Amino acid sequence: MLRIAFTAADLTRVRLAHSPMVEVVTSSFALNQPDRFRMYGSWRTRVRPLVARAGLETMLAVVCGPACYVPDFLTPVPATARPSLEEEVRVLAATPLDQVAAEVATAWAGHPAPPQIARFATDPAGGLAELIQQIRRYFRLAIAPIWPRVRAVAEAEIAQRARTAAELGPRALLEDLHPQLDWDGAALRLAHAKSRDWELDGHPLALLPAGFAGPLVHTMTEAPTGRALWYPPRGYGRLLGPGRQGEPGSALAALLGPTRAAVLTLLAAPGTTGEVAAALELAPATASHHLTILRNAGLVAAERIGRRLRYLRTPLGEQLTAGSEAPSAGPPVF
Repeated sequence: MLRIAFTAADLTRVRLAHSPMVEVVTSSFALNQPDRFRMYGSWRTRVRPLVARAGLETMLAVVCGPACYVPDFLTPVPATARPSLEEEVRVLAATPLDQVAAEVATAWAGHPAPPQIARFATDPAGGLAELIQQIRRYFRLAIAPIWPRVRAVAEAEIAQRARTAAELGPRALLEDLHPQLDWDGAALRLAHAKSRDWELDGHPLALLPAGFAGPLVHTMTEAPTGRALWYPPRGYGRLLGPGRQGEPGSALAALLGPTRAAVLTLLAAPGTTGEVAAALELAPATASHHLTILRNAGLVAAERIGRRLRYLRTPLGEQLTAGSEAPSAGPPVF
């Protein structure tokens, strides 16, 4: 079990952010480990042929090395809550070349390195430039088409946890993050990890919800840019699946009415009025009417993203739907 000790000062400095580079790395895991990330099956089916033709050998070799280590420089802890890919790529490009070479070598320690990896030992600048070019290409092919939904789910997670922390105190940021994580008031404990005690050493802890994290929690414990946990945000399993994957339970439908129950169930992942209307085959005015009633009842909240409002369930809405959703015909998929 990994144990992350906290002081009272550490707790007040926990923050939330969403990292495009974390999505790049975790989606690469989902692409190459189908048994472990089954919930991304339809996304993987669509993306694999594109990636196979795109010439991404350097990126995939660096991210998915046999030593089960991802170079820390690939996922700098964000300086802001919502960085763009280009902002993070600029941080990557500024990584000291000796660090780049050392971390890429660590990802292949004890294994024969292919030419794409061997290049980093003799030409780290050229290797890094090629890596960054391929990261941009991969993002454009695999993630950009679904980025608005990925970002929206992360935004909803960040907003809801921030609101809960404002109401209940900073400890609420660490509670119910993930089934494998247990907060005991003094430390955050991660089950199914190598036994180790870990301290933040003065770094703030960044919580990074990632739509492609799947069922796993990932840790960054020694990166020069900070300390972080990557974890799946609530609603990630319905991120890009068919709109009606989860039908409301009969008790919820009896309490709210079938249509409002369906709207509340759908909002496990955030959505606009138009997205709710399209998913449930409602007129936009009807969807707006039901969303207004649910909002007035305190079951959903609205967050402004640019010019649009996205609706998400409040903690009360989460409690009401917990255990009431009927299972879908299969696992949630992208």
